[in-house]
Amino acid sequence: LFRSRAEHRVQIWEPHLDHYEQSSDDIWAACCAASKKVVLGIDPRKIRGLGFDGTCSLVALDKQFQPLAVNIEGENHRNIIMWMDHRASIQADRINSTKHDVLNYVGGVISIEMQPPKLLWLKENLPQSCWEKAGHFFDLPDFLSWKATGVPARSLCSLVCKWTYSSDKGWDDRFWKLIGLEDFVNESYSKIGNQVLHPGASIGNGLTH
Repeated sequence: LFRSRAEHRVQIWEPHLDHYEQSSDDIWAACCAASKKVVLGIDPRKIRGLGFDGTCSLVALDKQFQPLAVNIEGENHRNIIMWMDHRASIQADRINSTKHDVLNYVGGVISIEMQPPKLLWLKENLPQSCWEKAGHFFDLPDFLSWKATGVPARSLCSLVCKWTYSSDKGWDDRFWKLIGLEDFVNESYSKIGNQVLHPGASIGNGLTH
């Protein structure tokens, strides 16, 4: 039963063929605006929780949790590679050619829209402007949860569906080393998530405001 509904537009950039980008600041502002509209006339004492969902979009932040450009133009506000962005086709093909066991978690082949190909593209194409400066890579719903709570935890659902994480074994070091992203292994996966929560679990102490 829906009690209320609200919408707020977000911006999309298409700087090059098959490149689609968004802004995490813009999306967060839209979430805040829509949330304020949707709770009008609702007793706040009856609100028991807040959840986020989103597409397979990759959010890049620097070591100070500030937006980091995922484009050759260096526009930091454009810090999201969208789900429909297909710039990483070569990287996806290379990952699939490994036939690594973790690919079984995603149907046998990794989609160009999933996160490992996008991450590999950033390392190979933006090594100085993005890769070396990056402190955190989030799936979009996990970014929103962090923004709301200040806790950089990741959802098990996000990591299993889009990042090759195993609910039983966790991250597979061999896979990341094989595809050329051994950086994550060396850093104990701090940039992509080493605190993983089940869907529906509460995060930290709740909202920061």
